[in-house]
Amino acid sequence: MFKHFYGLSFNPFDKSINEKDCFISVDHKQMVSRLNYLKDVRGIGVFTAPPGMGKSYALRCFAKELNPNLYQMVYICLSTVSVSEFYRQFCAMLGIDASGRKTDMFKAIQDRVYYLLKEKRKTLLVAVDESQYLNSAILRDIKMLMNVNYDSLSCFALILVGEPYFNNILEKPVHESLKQRITVHYNYQGLSSQESADYIYHKIEAAGGARSIIDDAAVNAITGFCHGTPRLIDNLMTDALTLGAQLKKQSIDAETILAASNNQSLR
Repeated sequence: MFKHFYGLSFNPFDKSINEKDCFISVDHKQMVSRLNYLKDVRGIGVFTAPPGMGKSYALRCFAKELNPNLYQMVYICLSTVSVSEFYRQFCAMLGIDASGRKTDMFKAIQDRVYYLLKEKRKTLLVAVDESQYLNSAILRDIKMLMNVNYDSLSCFALILVGEPYFNNILEKPVHESLKQRITVHYNYQGLSSQESADYIYHKIEAAGGARSIIDDAAVNAITGFCHGTPRLIDNLMTDALTLGAQLKKQSIDAETILAASNNQSLR
C-alpha cells in the first residue's frame, strides 16, 4: 500500500534490494577494497560486525562483480556443523563426491583447488559466514587445507565473516597459527549520523521516491533509534512508511517514527 502512496516502485528498505542500488558506506567500501586485495594474494581475511551491519550484503555485492572466468566463489553459511559435515558441504560446493572418509575429502578438495588454479587459471574464494560458530577442529582443518606444496603455495582465498566475538575466539592460543596467516582484518564501525541520513535518502531515491516523503526531524529520530545499524533502519523505515500511508501523511514525521519504533519493540 505505501509504495503507491509514496510513489515508490519497490520497497527500498527490503533486504533483497538489487546490488546496483547498494549504498556505499565507509564500512562497505573498506570491506570490498580488502576483498579485492584478498582475491589476488589468496590469503585469509577476517571481517566482523554486529548483526545487521551489512557484512553479508557487502560480500554479495563483491561476488556479483567477480569475473567468473577468473574466480569461483563458494559461500558456506551452515557453520554449526561437525568437521565431517563441513567437509561434505565443502565438497558439494565444489562438485566433488562427498561419500568418502574425511581424509579422502581433504585430499579431493586440495586436488580440486590446485587444479582450478594451475590448469583453469581460476582462483577459488571460500567465504564462511557466521564464522563465530565454527568449532576449533574446523578452523584447524581449514588452515591445513591451505597448506599445499609444503606450505609454499596458497591455492585459494579464505574469507571468514562473523560477529565481533569471533575476534576473541581467534585470540585463543590454539588458533595462533591461523591468526598469523590472516592477511586482512576489518571490524565494522557502523553508519555515522550523516551516513544514516544519506542511506535513507539513497534508498528512497533508488525506488523512485522523493526526499520530501520524510522530514529532517524524522531522519534525526531514526539515527537516534538505530545507532548506525542498516537492518534496524530498514525495519523501522518499512514500519514508518506503512503507518504513514495508513495515516495519509504526505511526509513521515518524528511522531510516525516514534510509533513505528514502539511497534518494533513489541515484536
